[in-house]
Amino acid sequence: MPTQMARALAGEITPEMKRVAGREGLDPEFVRRGVAEGTIVIPRNRIRKNIDPVGIGAGLAVKVSASVGLAGEGDTIEGEVAKVRAAVEAGTDAIMDLSVCGDIDGARRAVLAATTTPVGTLPVYQALAEAREKYGAAVKMKVDEMFEVIERQAADGVDFLALHCATTWQTLRAAGKHRRIDYLVSHGGSHLMGWMIYNQKENPLYEHFDRLLEICRRYDVVLSLADGWRPGCLADSLDAAQVQELVVLGELVARARQQQVQVMVKGPGHVPLGHLKATVQLEKQLCHGAPYFVFGPVVTDIAPGYDHITAAIGGALAAWAGAEFLCYVTAAEHLGLPGVEQVREGVVAARIAAHAADVAREPRAAQWDLEMSRARKALDWDRQIELALDPGRAGALRRERSRGSHRACAMCGKYCAMQVVGEYLGKEQGVC
Repeated sequence: MPTQMARALAGEITPEMKRVAGREGLDPEFVRRGVAEGTIVIPRNRIRKNIDPVGIGAGLAVKVSASVGLAGEGDTIEGEVAKVRAAVEAGTDAIMDLSVCGDIDGARRAVLAATTTPVGTLPVYQALAEAREKYGAAVKMKVDEMFEVIERQAADGVDFLALHCATTWQTLRAAGKHRRIDYLVSHGGSHLMGWMIYNQKENPLYEHFDRLLEICRRYDVVLSLADGWRPGCLADSLDAAQVQELVVLGELVARARQQQVQVMVKGPGHVPLGHLKATVQLEKQLCHGAPYFVFGPVVTDIAPGYDHITAAIGGALAAWAGAEFLCYVTAAEHLGLPGVEQVREGVVAARIAAHAADVAREPRAAQWDLEMSRARKALDWDRQIELALDPGRAGALRRERSRGSHRACAMCGKYCAMQVVGEYLGKEQGVC
């Protein structure tokens, strides 16, 4: 059966394209053309039933992804599913299961069953974990075993697979010319590089890229090309290794499209504000306009405990510059694993960033803000809470801080500027 991209190239508007167009308020032909060109992807494994398709890419609203997964002793599948539910309730557009230990198969299947959002994974995590269990060391992983895990995850219904295909010997040589502060902060990328050095072989995901594309084509899975050399601190942003890997990623994007496999590119990471626009422009130029899935990015290294805020700043500016998909960052980043509340806060922060960028990218997105402004002018608190990005928190704060006033705000009380000016001008409340 042909992939979404193959069908788009043939001129067909699929049910998934119609659903994406309906959600975005766009002509389905616009979505079809974007999928055909590779500037839009629709992560939707052909065998998965319980999914509401989401589009990611040029001309669409910026999307948000939340990550969960078993990571250590004490983690449970039930606990990770609770995080999934919290993320979905907070409005995430996608979930990634990044489990690295324990019952990884069970966790993935539970996540897939718990949400109708697209679900992504990073299969190498499981392949490395199984090799560690089987051989006592992840570097002893066999290539066939890695591809068996990739196919197992695709067969379970995973919608997008993140894989470090461009972390090659060529990029390692580029890294050797520039002494990094933090060499490889990518878990998957660093372990793959360790495997390559130990076995003195090329990255199997690069060497056997056509084999990977065959799996993606069979299940119509979106390939998310991960960046092993993403900068782990501001000082390493846009260094030789990162840029060289981006060149290789662009070559792989072209090869994936030739096989009619949908593909997007993952990005940093830690990026100073002055590098954000250039980082996005480089990806768009070198990777032929493929959707860009950025991790944050955080824009300062000094705010552990508040990295959901540093990431929201970076995410808003990166998306304004052209990135289309934001991986959330939680307050626990760099300190530990997030709990349910940090997951919820991380999604909300990323959604704020995404919407701020949407307003700058597409005037229609500001209609939501205009409705909120009208509700504020009318002192219509119920409507304000209804329109809030996080109605639960807005409602709770209003009840807690209103000081018994049912009309004016707690800050101004009877001196409410909206009320006083409205009465003086004699204007009907709620009309701008």
